[in-house]
Amino acid sequence: MYLTRNPVRQLPFFRLRLPFVGESKGRYQTQQPLPGCPKVPASLQLRQYQQQAVTNWFANNGRGTLKMATGSGKTIAALAIACELYQQINLQVLLVVCPYRHLVTQWARECEKFNLQPILAFDNFRTWQSQLSTQLYNLRSGSQKFVTVITTNSTLIGDGFQSQLKYFPPKTLIIGDEAHNLGAPKLEESLPRRVGLRLALSATPERYFDDGGTQSLFDYFGPVLQPEFTLRNAIASGALVHYLYYPILVELTEAESIAYLKLTKKIGRSLLYRERETGESSNFEDREDLKPLLMQRARLIGAAENKLIALRDLMVSRKDTTHTLFYCSDGSQEAGRSSLRQLKAVAKILGVELGYKVSTYTAQTSLQEREVLRQQFESGELQGLVAIRCLDEGVDIPAIKTAVILSSSGNPRQFIQRRGRVLRPHPGKERATIFDMIVLPPDLDRETIEVERNLLRKELRRFVEFADLADNAGEARMKLLDLQKRYGLLDI
Repeated sequence: MYLTRNPVRQLPFFRLRLPFVGESKGRYQTQQPLPGCPKVPASLQLRQYQQQAVTNWFANNGRGTLKMATGSGKTIAALAIACELYQQINLQVLLVVCPYRHLVTQWARECEKFNLQPILAFDNFRTWQSQLSTQLYNLRSGSQKFVTVITTNSTLIGDGFQSQLKYFPPKTLIIGDEAHNLGAPKLEESLPRRVGLRLALSATPERYFDDGGTQSLFDYFGPVLQPEFTLRNAIASGALVHYLYYPILVELTEAESIAYLKLTKKIGRSLLYRERETGESSNFEDREDLKPLLMQRARLIGAAENKLIALRDLMVSRKDTTHTLFYCSDGSQEAGRSSLRQLKAVAKILGVELGYKVSTYTAQTSLQEREVLRQQFESGELQGLVAIRCLDEGVDIPAIKTAVILSSSGNPRQFIQRRGRVLRPHPGKERATIFDMIVLPPDLDRETIEVERNLLRKELRRFVEFADLADNAGEARMKLLDLQKRYGLLDI
């Protein structure tokens, strides 16, 4: 567990009191706030765990990280905190920082439900700079009571936004959405130190292969507040729907198996060399020099040719299904060509060969087009979306009923984000279905079998956990049993 190095001290200009449980629909409604000032919607009743999150944040003196399952309502809990602060201390500014542009517009929709009139500060500096500086001036002069600003990570670090931060008053709340991204050095350095009220939101705040960045994140925002709200909690409470989980085991081709074996041997030799040099066993996760090899191996698995055959076999009998999301390779810069090749191949199999009504959804898809696609998908006009990484974090398309995961990175965050995306409740959606393509490693010799066990252990633990929470847990676990036996991982 990570702890903040410096305990959060009581901020000097106010004393926070704990909100009463169930208060979210009480005294907020007694006064009609001015336009743009925080107000909990009359129809909203916070779930018990959301109210607990609010209470715990106040108990920690206005600092903390909410680690809550994707789709469980972190945004609502965060906006409820802003409303409570407005009641208690006349909070003046709400600053929300998001990793992507589409999340800015998504936050804007939620903010408007809370009577807020946000400035959307991203892209062209001239379009929002004047509006922000004017409203901050109005705030200081007393002619305006409240300012809401929603921006992106990339805008936050720019000189234009940084020059405005010195004019933000002490009574400002900063919310870091998908806050694990803010642990990156350049982003963490750009976070405003004068802002004392801080809230981080993430289903997965721990940064992959970056303990230092994780610690920096918690040093700034505050530690993970207990209790965490897990996927099991979310399903049990009705915040997320139940699901069926079907692992689809895929073999590598002969050429892929040879390449896979070569990479695994290189990883094993590097680990063995370090062990001989230092006399200590080496964890592959702590080795910067292994990352290129691990990434090559992940790309090989992600783009495995036989996944396309498995997809065709799966969907030929499911041509009438709607609201289906197809996750392809992650679309990272390093894997760009293989990712787009898989994306195009999947779209061709579905759209041309099977006559399935699909559209691609990538980082290049404009915000306007994304909104059109979302509406067509929800109405059923489009049966499916073929997507890469841009649908992993924060995107709210609760109409998704089925997901076919062709490719996952080794990063557990991606897996967690994706499953939460599919399990969001929606009218008429009683249960979701997930098909997860898992590549079977080739037969390995004695030299590489132990390396493979270590590489596979963490990923398999994730599959098993997800299988255990499914409505068809027994069936899903049986599918994974052969893989566990093959590598002596029955203890998972």
